[in-house]
Amino acid sequence: MRTQTKETQAQLTPAKAIEILVEGNKRFVNNQKADRNLLQQVKETSTGQYPFAIILSCIDSRTSSELIFDLGMGDIFNARIAGNIVNEDILGSMEFACKVAGSKLIVVLGHTKCGAVKGACDHVELGNLTGLVKKIEPSVNSVETEGEKNSSNSEFVEKVAEANVHRMLDEIQEKSSILKEMIEKGEIGIIGGMYDVETGEVDFYEQTFNKSGALNEELAGKR
Repeated sequence: MRTQTKETQAQLTPAKAIEILVEGNKRFVNNQKADRNLLQQVKETSTGQYPFAIILSCIDSRTSSELIFDLGMGDIFNARIAGNIVNEDILGSMEFACKVAGSKLIVVLGHTKCGAVKGACDHVELGNLTGLVKKIEPSVNSVETEGEKNSSNSEFVEKVAEANVHRMLDEIQEKSSILKEMIEKGEIGIIGGMYDVETGEVDFYEQTFNKSGALNEELAGKR
């Protein structure tokens, strides 16, 4: 599989970027890695990088985007923070990725059985972790449940994880005028998804894909 170049990056659309991720995850789940020479890609990316997407995911050791999407050197920017939350530094990184480096897609990727989400459900307080989990608590408060609203309720935890992804998608567009404008112009896309730590599968929330009419038609053609 060839390394991303300035030319290949420029030819990609947000919908095509999603397609690359979907196909890569299928290979991962089926244990069928694409044929690529990583050391050769190291050399090919030594003078520049042209990632097609930036993926915001959790620091969880099971959720490496390069692995679960079967990607190579230089394919994506990978922003990782517990609970896949948004802060000023993450937003700045996304603005660099898209406005400066030419990435076509922003992905907010949550995962099942997330420890940070569980911590938020239990209102954990521990040093600097306290402030981090509080960024997830609005998602905890937004989810209704008939059972306990804590980490002992696995169904509740997963609903909070999904709500957190949706809220981060909103925050990105609310807190970055640069990214919002690029999304509205169709220059980039933004989408949320959930990685299942038991199956290795990624479920993209297609309804969250922010797209113009042209991109909408392109994505519809992939169904």
